[in-house]
Amino acid sequence: MIKALHGPNAVQLELTGKLMNKHPTFPVSLIKPYSSSDKELFPLRNKPPLEIPPLEEGEEKKIVKVLKERRTRNKKEREYLVRYRNSTQEDEWLLEKDITNADKLLRRFRHERKPKE
Repeated sequence: MIKALHGPNAVQLELTGKLMNKHPTFPVSLIKPYSSSDKELFPLRNKPPLEIPPLEEGEEKKIVKVLKERRTRNKKEREYLVRYRNSTQEDEWLLEKDITNADKLLRRFRHERKPKE
């Protein structure tokens, strides 16, 4: 929804959900009128989301990436927010000792966070 006009070439939008952290001002050339989905015009639009197959019995969840870091309440240990491969569950906070392949994953995480020169 358009919240405000900023001259003839820009509009401020009311953003919700994941987009709330984005800058709300856009050029008018990118703005298009909303039209609801018509199944005849857009037969592929309302497809159900892809289903990720469940883990087989005995198969371990594989951690793909470390996303964030925080200290525990006692400030002695660090927890890391990790993302799993082929998992429908949300990201999970784990202690370093509970992360398989922690050295490699944490090295990559710290390298990505390191400021560029």
